[in-house]
Amino acid sequence: MLKPMKWLIFTAILLVIAFHVMVAGLLVVWQTQPITNSMFMLTHRLQGGQVTQQWVEYDDIAKSAKQAAIVSEDAKFVSHHGFDMQGIEKALEKNQSLGKVSAGGSTISQQLAKNLFLTSQKSYIRKADEALITMMIEHMWDKQRILTAYLNVAEFGNGIYGIQAAALHYFDKPASKLNRDEAALLICLLPNPKYYQDNLNNKRLRNKQRIIMRRMPSAQLP
Repeated sequence: MLKPMKWLIFTAILLVIAFHVMVAGLLVVWQTQPITNSMFMLTHRLQGGQVTQQWVEYDDIAKSAKQAAIVSEDAKFVSHHGFDMQGIEKALEKNQSLGKVSAGGSTISQQLAKNLFLTSQKSYIRKADEALITMMIEHMWDKQRILTAYLNVAEFGNGIYGIQAAALHYFDKPASKLNRDEAALLICLLPNPKYYQDNLNNKRLRNKQRIIMRRMPSAQLP
């Protein structure tokens, strides 16, 4: 007969396996179907908030938005397999110097894994789970699908999820019609969307927008 501690360990292992089986199943479905929910959206709803999101396909997202996302969030997106090792090394060095998990060095694929299935909690356990899901995403989806999903579930403001909802909210136009200035500004919101939503003229935000716009022509799109 298993002792209580062994039962707890056994149960925990089963729950972890079941969770990742569920993740794999959803990734199969989402290879072709629109994603209309995520852990971040679900959390927002459970807290009593309203979610605005409208899925759009890759070809219905302005080229400028794709370029801005890549140069801002993951310049090596098309060439890596989910992880930017140089970025991870820099993040580890920063975390060690601070004595806590602060920087993540996350690629677009890693951010997508977190947005879809995890929480914003910063811990090495969550990062390990994120890494496993990232590998699953990279194995099961091509880069176009990853970028499409990322831009459709990213948070751009309080209850505003996805590039289509963001384009309509901030500029009253669909994501396909975003120009370079608008696309760069929306991507700038991603690190702290709820703050920048009410501070669109923030000096730091506008400086980053200009930097992204200068770099956009160098973006390699999938």
